[in-house]
Amino acid sequence: MAISRPTDSTGEVQRAPRARMTGAQRRLQLIEVARGLFAERGFEGTSIEEIAQRAGVSKPIVYEHFGGKEGLYAVVVDREMETLLEMVTSSLSKNRSLYRIQQVALALLTYMEERTDGFRILVRGDRTSTDETTTYSSLLNDAISQVEHILGEDFERRGFDPVLAPLYAQALVGMVSVTAQWWLDVREPSKEVVAAHLVNLCWNGLTRLDPDPRLVGPDYIEPTSRTVVDDPDS
Repeated sequence: MAISRPTDSTGEVQRAPRARMTGAQRRLQLIEVARGLFAERGFEGTSIEEIAQRAGVSKPIVYEHFGGKEGLYAVVVDREMETLLEMVTSSLSKNRSLYRIQQVALALLTYMEERTDGFRILVRGDRTSTDETTTYSSLLNDAISQVEHILGEDFERRGFDPVLAPLYAQALVGMVSVTAQWWLDVREPSKEVVAAHLVNLCWNGLTRLDPDPRLVGPDYIEPTSRTVVDDPDS
């Protein structure tokens, strides 16, 4: 059945007025638009005029919400840092060591997959008047500190020197971070496969690599002693 639409005196169909955004909706829209532009062009290469144009608003609207480009950039970075930090922290706060290391790799890869623009902004690290602590490197330092604590406990349990935990934490987080940035461009194999192989190298080492590593579940129970592998050259 055809649906008739109201017409004016000239016989032309009247269009329904476009719904107005609330202040909160407009603010969120501007943040999302700016995130895409900042990721694409960087802080210096993005203008308030471009942000306003892409959002379909006037420049004063942007200034009203954020005070300027610096304020908008700071909000974008803060939101991305909060999202990524929450994902990484939650992955480190539960379960046993191997599973936690695995979840850190998955958390970072998942964030990069779902919020690519945000990750590019954090890695780009444009210098503005924003708080210098809101950088990707500062988040990695937080992750290193937490991994150091995990490894320290595990080293003591296995009879290793816990003083070396900071060194290994730097190596582990650095390896995961660099590999994740490489994966951002190639996007294959899947993030689950990448995470499994990262943990395989992190946990087993080159001499005890699993030829077919798989992700483990939260109920995974780690062996209490190391498996001694004979040196094939001896």
